[in-house]
Amino acid sequence: MRPPPPAAPATPSWRGGVCVFAPLAVAALALAGCAHHDYARYEPRPIDPAKTAAAFETHRLDDPGLRKFLRENFRADFPLTGTPEGGWDFEALCWVAFYFNPTLDVARAQWESARAAQTTAGERPNPTLTLTPGFSANPNGASPWLPAIGADFTIETAGKRDLRAEAARLTAESARQEVFAAAWRVRSELRSALLDIVLATRRHAALDAVLQPQQNILALLEQRRAAGAGTAAESAATRLAILKAEIAAADAARQIPLARQRVASALGMPAIVLSGIDMPVPRNAIEALRWAVPLFDGVGEGLPDRYRVDEARRQSLHSRADVLAALARYAAAESALAVEIAKQHPDIHLGPGYQWDQGQNKWTLGVTLELPILNHNEGAIAEATARRREAAAQFNLVQAQVLAEIDGAVAAITAAGEQAVGVRRAEAELASQRALVESRLKAGGASQLDLQAARLEIITNNQVGGEAAAQIALAAGQLEDALQIPLAHLEVLAPPERAAPAKPVSKKSP
Repeated sequence: MRPPPPAAPATPSWRGGVCVFAPLAVAALALAGCAHHDYARYEPRPIDPAKTAAAFETHRLDDPGLRKFLRENFRADFPLTGTPEGGWDFEALCWVAFYFNPTLDVARAQWESARAAQTTAGERPNPTLTLTPGFSANPNGASPWLPAIGADFTIETAGKRDLRAEAARLTAESARQEVFAAAWRVRSELRSALLDIVLATRRHAALDAVLQPQQNILALLEQRRAAGAGTAAESAATRLAILKAEIAAADAARQIPLARQRVASALGMPAIVLSGIDMPVPRNAIEALRWAVPLFDGVGEGLPDRYRVDEARRQSLHSRADVLAALARYAAAESALAVEIAKQHPDIHLGPGYQWDQGQNKWTLGVTLELPILNHNEGAIAEATARRREAAAQFNLVQAQVLAEIDGAVAAITAAGEQAVGVRRAEAELASQRALVESRLKAGGASQLDLQAARLEIITNNQVGGEAAAQIALAAGQLEDALQIPLAHLEVLAPPERAAPAKPVSKKSP
């Protein structure tokens, strides 16, 4: 008799190996895909230049979104339609610029990018999964398949994740302060353009006023010349002065539409939208800084108080947006250096594994450490140290520039005020001289030519006084920009991370 066939081996066949391996693989894939519903989907948003240009043309002062923004963030009683009571003042136009000007859009987008980087910095590293099916060439009757599965879990050491998150938070805070700095730059551009309109208009009027007495003088000189009592040289000099005044008046008139264009640019809207709208005169910046600088009561009345300016300087160094942004950048550079120093301590990698080996269940646990033999992260630490020194130098530069701006504005106001005082003294002297000439004219001791010359001197002096007043206004605006006393409601342009939901009304999504 033939012996009975050998019994089947007790160990599972290779199909059994697959039966063990397959559920493990399915389970691993299920774990990997358990958060599928949270996956972001790519949505293309191409930019159409024609459409963006058309959108810019729709920027108007009666835009419903703008009016809602002004009511919710600037002033609760701001009208939703029509011209506000008293017209558009400087502060209201500033908030129009905050809504439409693309500079603010760029600053806010950069802030949002920095905030998104905070999420990346705080993420924990995902574990990895390794599937390693094996095959035995000489199984000796057992299943030749050796399915195995392994994983790797990273354990960050030395607080790297917290340090990374802190650096990202400080970078985001720097970007948030840059939003306020951008708002101040836009405000400064708008004020400068509005002042240019006012000054060009007044300069044009002053030059027109000069022309009348000059033409009267020319007519009198021509009469004297016709009577044989004058010379051609006197008439020629007057004609040249009239020609220069006409050229200067034409240039001043040309500056008015150019300044209106700059106003429109600062507001972020087409210039044609501003046609027929009276441009406001920017309030004297000193009115908003009474505690810092005494109010100028007219041209040349009072000069900046040194003690109060010093007090304002100290406060501005703690409140100016660009100073705070530079300070946050330095703190972020310090945190980045701390991250690189922490990287000297290697992370721990735990690698649990399982293998089905010819009927035997085998479990393993691997521990992986980076050996700091060839380097101790010296290069990255040196780079981070250099970036910290660079951030410190940038902060010192910003601080020095702020102090120079404040001192320059104060010096400009002081010089313009002293000039205005001199102009007023000259005005009083010229007025007395004119009265003397008029009295002499009545007595027959002076001529109409003397009277017109006296009038021209007074008008010319008034023109110089107007220029001094203009310099005071410009310097006052520079002082406001330098001190950057915090503006009401400005925080809504970039609310703090943990603030109440007082977010600004945004425009259409890009």
